[in-house]
Amino acid sequence: MKNKSNPCTLHQEFTTLFCDMMNLLRFCIVRTYLGMRYFFHWMTRTGCFGPGQARHMTPSPELFKGPGLPAALFRHHVKQYHESSCSVASVVCVVNVLRERFKCPGPPITQQAILDKVRTAHWKERMEPGGYKGRRGLPLAVLTQVVEDSLRAYDLPFKKVEMIQGPLAQGATRFRQQILGCLKNFQSLDKCLIIAHFDQGAFIKELNIPHISPVGGFDLSTDVVTILDVDPDQKLPYRISFDRFYKGISIPYAGVFKPFGYERGGIVVIHLT
Repeated sequence: MKNKSNPCTLHQEFTTLFCDMMNLLRFCIVRTYLGMRYFFHWMTRTGCFGPGQARHMTPSPELFKGPGLPAALFRHHVKQYHESSCSVASVVCVVNVLRERFKCPGPPITQQAILDKVRTAHWKERMEPGGYKGRRGLPLAVLTQVVEDSLRAYDLPFKKVEMIQGPLAQGATRFRQQILGCLKNFQSLDKCLIIAHFDQGAFIKELNIPHISPVGGFDLSTDVVTILDVDPDQKLPYRISFDRFYKGISIPYAGVFKPFGYERGGIVVIHLT
């Protein structure tokens, strides 16, 4: 007797194959577009090759010392383990900073451990090569929820987790002041932690892709922001002007990212009690 294929199973397999092909096509289109854009900026010395780019810094031993949040961020900074896991490295960094602050027992949390513990938005599956239903990485709103759920999962006290998305034109002035206020509260008052969701190519000579990393410092006299980039290709932290930081978190991502859920960047602020 011949085995008959289940029509429902065949339909599911066809749908999965079609989705995989569409995701591959999208990936090829995105990569081609980004490569052409990068080449254009290189030729014209604009964009990531224009003025005002990041200045890499060699951290002094003093930056790792002290009880404040900036020093703790340097101590717990880690690099992402593959190209789409910048959210994991960023979140595990701030979780370990707060575990140290509140004297939680045990060694620092690892990236794999936090993925196994926090299952919000299929975070672990989004880190796989095929992603979760073709989605890899975390858009800003999803990152915000993952941060909050990670703090709850490890019983860390906080006042609230706030998402501040890059503004539309009419909200630009208020947005700038709001961001500045958060940076000052972080640096001088130890009242918050900040994870930035930004266009990496707006800061350094890289493709214009959505990227996530913690803010490691803010100079109150010069308005210079320190980024603890979790990209392993960035061997050192770097500093950028507030204007450059503002641009990187507020400009819309290229339209090719919209099908994957990415529209604009911003910051996730962990307000502490």
